[in-house]
Amino acid sequence: MPDRLTPAQILDRTTTDALALHFTLRNPAPSNAGALTARIADAQHLAAIALRLFLDLDEHTPQPSSADLLLLERIAQIAKAAQDAGAELAAALARSVENQRRRAKAVSERVVLIGPSPQQFIESATDLLDRIPALCHAIHRDRLLPPSTPINPSR
Repeated sequence: MPDRLTPAQILDRTTTDALALHFTLRNPAPSNAGALTARIADAQHLAAIALRLFLDLDEHTPQPSSADLLLLERIAQIAKAAQDAGAELAAALARSVENQRRRAKAVSERVVLIGPSPQQFIESATDLLDRIPALCHAIHRDRLLPPSTPINPSR
């Protein structure tokens, strides 16, 4: 990724990454701890990019208009959706490990698994990830982005 991208390029990349993560979670959903942990990191990375974009745009907007505030609100919603997806994936990881522990402990007994399954947490994460492309599209549709001033997405 180049050192400096425009906000539009960052949003386009965020959409692409969110769709790729969504696809990875659906086809088939990660079943081992390592794969699930990597997807948690992916969701956190998406959130970090959105938060950096928020900070950069906020710094360059000393007197925000209502359109600027709407843009910042939508970018904050993108960050929240990514963070919430990461939290759901972390819950899936914790439940998966808990279920493995219960199965290992109950060698000859019937295993009782409680609460939502890891798959249900993963499905919730994919629903949250669905919001990101829609929010990016709304930003483009409503022409909320400032003129193309490159910013550094990896600071």
